[in-house]
Amino acid sequence: MSAGLDQAHVRRAFARAAASYEAHAVLQNEVATRLRERLDESPEFAPQRILDVGCGPGGASAALHARYPDAEFVALDLAPAMLGVARTHLGAAAGYVCADAQALPLADASVDLVHSNLCLQWCDDPGLALAEFHRVLRPGGLLLFSTFGPDTLKELRAAFAAVDATPHVSRFVDMHDIGDALLATGFRDPVLERDDFVLTYTDVRTLMHDLRAIGATNADSARQRSLTGKAHLTRVIEAYEAFRRDGVLPATYEVVYAQAQAPQAGQPRRHGGEDIARFSVEQLRGSRRR
Repeated sequence: MSAGLDQAHVRRAFARAAASYEAHAVLQNEVATRLRERLDESPEFAPQRILDVGCGPGGASAALHARYPDAEFVALDLAPAMLGVARTHLGAAAGYVCADAQALPLADASVDLVHSNLCLQWCDDPGLALAEFHRVLRPGGLLLFSTFGPDTLKELRAAFAAVDATPHVSRFVDMHDIGDALLATGFRDPVLERDDFVLTYTDVRTLMHDLRAIGATNADSARQRSLTGKAHLTRVIEAYEAFRRDGVLPATYEVVYAQAQAPQAGQPRRHGGEDIARFSVEQLRGSRRR
């Protein structure tokens, strides 16, 4: 599931976007709301400790904390500047951790809910991030996340591909591969759903400006490192015009929502490709008495 992303570039891009993100993150906010609505299906769920991975400027984190005000809350992001903005929303209600989702600095089985809105696609190895989510979740804990699917920004990708062969738009993981990765990691009962959003723009430059404003720049390790020339960009804009309908240009986003549970105590967990069942001493003693 490796995406071949430059993590240092991802960190810099989101650090630069910290001040502008909220003003341009209309889609991200809508997806966050729809993701939280999945918690309505489990009204009895009362997590004691919540980890928000890729919390960004903290708006979604604050809404999640409002839902579970008694829970201990940890806001985690790769970009320190994003955490600085998040503090304005959460204040002392959360602990703040600057770290990579692929190497969480949390203890095993220490979290009841791992929440992550549109972060996984920025991991160089999404499978490694899922393994980390699995590791930190307590038995029976809940994983709830959203990410982008392969149709995301397909028009922009096609416009660049018409001009050169260098990657300019990130590749995203298919929903079925995400489901397979959840099972391979050891999660139970994964549920995946998909939404397609089409945002419209009067011109390509506005779309590109919005992407930069939320930090969604090209982080492919094989990307062109020099600035795109004016003539080159003009050709891309011309190629994008083939998608214009009813006077506007579409920008498609395929959003995948996923939820899954960590195994209960005693249920097998995946390790090295094998299932390993874990039991506490008390459980084993209890089974002998029956």
